[in-house]
Amino acid sequence: MAKDVEDIVAGVLGGDRRAASRLMRLVDDHEEASIDLLGRLYPHTGRALVVGVAGSPGCGKSTIIDGLLAELRGQGRKVGVVAIDPSSALTGGAILGDRIRMQRHSLDEGVFIRSLATRGAQGGLSRSTLDVCRVMDAMGMDVVVVETVGIGQDEVDIRMAANVTVVVLSPDTGDAIQIMKAGVMEIADVFVVNKMDKDGGDAVVQELRLMLAATPERAGTPVVEMEARTGRGARELAAALGAFVEPPGRIREKRRLEIRRRAGEAFTAWFEERSRESIERTIDRIQDGAETPYDIVRRIKGSMEGWNL
Repeated sequence: MAKDVEDIVAGVLGGDRRAASRLMRLVDDHEEASIDLLGRLYPHTGRALVVGVAGSPGCGKSTIIDGLLAELRGQGRKVGVVAIDPSSALTGGAILGDRIRMQRHSLDEGVFIRSLATRGAQGGLSRSTLDVCRVMDAMGMDVVVVETVGIGQDEVDIRMAANVTVVVLSPDTGDAIQIMKAGVMEIADVFVVNKMDKDGGDAVVQELRLMLAATPERAGTPVVEMEARTGRGARELAAALGAFVEPPGRIREKRRLEIRRRAGEAFTAWFEERSRESIERTIDRIQDGAETPYDIVRRIKGSMEGWNL
């Protein structure tokens, strides 16, 4: 395995797609070997601009990304795309259809598109999204674009993975401002109003600008008008992304969120592995009336007293 590790690390750093795909598969399957590999690559990350694209289904995220890809490639920049698709509740599989809209870039050596299924994860991302972005970063992508699954106002996890977050609205998704302001509206660094050729586009832009003007800390947030189907607005979007500077405080908060998430996942896996039999015994005691679920919580918290990271 040691040789495999060296080969994969060297391959990824050299921009080898097979090595990167192999590591991404290990990451997405949550294989233990991926942890060491990602740790080896981590010092070589942090150079790519990670762009999150969120918005409700049907607003045109994939078409916008397709146009953005063309614009960035025209500038000579290498681009990775991580497209998140929902998993079937019945089969666990996913259609992975977003990359169909980007097929014109499939043979471009400067573009690497990877689809991920949510596998039941909430918040618009897959659990492996952040790590796959880092693999693309390490292999030399200048920009990594993450397309969230498209579930609306719960798509806030993208904040942890992205340097800059784009929220897409369109006039044919109803009252977009009211629908989205409770969630992703609050995390947008750049707004895109797509489908400006449709009736109501100007009204959405006007309402959005009024909302931003009424909130001092959001007053300077860019609003880009687009007709993604024709490519209108792609250059302006690329310019807005390039001009954005991620606040240092947010970077620290992202690290905090990542540590908490990874610690929670590690503890959950450890607990389930070590406590499988004792959980069954505990269930018996609860059913017999000898204990309550709250007794279990107190016992676990007591055993963790004095523990530190």
